[in-house]
Order: sequence, then structure tokens, then C-alpha cells
Amino acid sequence: MKFRKYQKHIALGLVVFMFATLMIGTLSGCASNDPLAQQFKAGDNKNYIAGDGTVTEFAKGNRAKAAVWQGETESGQLISSSQLKGVVHVVNFWYAGCAPCRAEAPDLVALAKQYPKVQFIGVNVRDSAATTIAFDKNFGITWPSIIDAKTGSVVLAFTGIVTPQAVPTTLVVDKNGQVSARILGRIDKSILSTLIKTAVEE
Repeated sequence: MKFRKYQKHIALGLVVFMFATLMIGTLSGCASNDPLAQQFKAGDNKNYIAGDGTVTEFAKGNRAKAAVWQGETESGQLISSSQLKGVVHVVNFWYAGCAPCRAEAPDLVALAKQYPKVQFIGVNVRDSAATTIAFDKNFGITWPSIIDAKTGSVVLAFTGIVTPQAVPTTLVVDKNGQVSARILGRIDKSILSTLIKTAVEE
């Protein structure tokens, strides 16, 4: 009886060991192939996970349904997706302590001037309204930013449609409210300009 009891313990131990080995191997594989996972694992205290500038376009007729969202801006104004029907808009997920966000700000300002009929909207995922206002003044930003740090409601609204996987992430949204393009990481000004122009001309 004791021998059978020990056999059960040994068998159970082997199962646990094999499962643990499998899980470690799986997690190691994810980390080695996923640059975002590598950055998280590195723990270098830069306080953001940077994208690599990857651009994804979504063909017209093959886009996810429009995200429905609303939020309060740094000035206390409510803004929602329903207000932007028929208007191409650029949604930029950012926060002040993110180095690529600061680096791309002048290019976003220039593009907002180049496309006055396109609505630019920021989604600040970490900061307070006061910090956002200071950032706006420093970089000459004139478009509103939704303060999404506490609720995460705007990020959540895009989850399952086009998930912002890195900060910054920039989305081009067509006149129907559907995401037509996504840039993970710092924008390339000329590429974003082309993506905006394409959405405007549709």
C-alpha cells in the first residue's frame, strides 16, 4: 500500500515537473520572439514600451466595426466618437514621460496644420489634465487630449478592434469611424501623411 502511495506521489510530481517545463519553454519562446515582451522583461525603467514603427493598413470593406467611445479632455470638455461621424480623424495614444511621444509631437503638429479638415485627438494614458496642458503649451498642440489614465475607457473601446499595443500608437480613422491604419511607435511624418491623405480621398 505504501509503495502504491509513493507511486502516486512520484507520478504527480512528474506531471507537475513536465507542465512547469512546458510553461517555461513557452514563455521563453514568447519573450524571445516578441520585442514588446523583451522590453517588458528588460525592466530598464524607461517607463514605456516602444513600438517599432510598424504600419498596418486595413483595406476598405475589410475593417473592424467602428469603436464607440467618449471621454473628458484636459479642458474638461466631453468628446465622443459620435461627434466625429463623417470626419477623418487621427487618434494618438501618448503621455508626457514617453520619449518617442515627445519626439513625434512636432511632426504631429505639422500634419495637423497640413490637414486642417482632419480632426486630431490625443488620448493621454497616464497623465493628469495639468500635465497634459503643460505638454500642449510646450509643443504648440492645439487639438484636445482625452485624459484616459483613470478609466482607460478609450483604450478599452479599441480593444478587440485595433489594440494599441505600444506607446505611442497612432490610428487613422475613416469617415465611418473605422480604423484604416495603425502605426505602432513613433510616427514617420511622410508615412502618416500618406495614410491620412488616403483616408481623406476615400
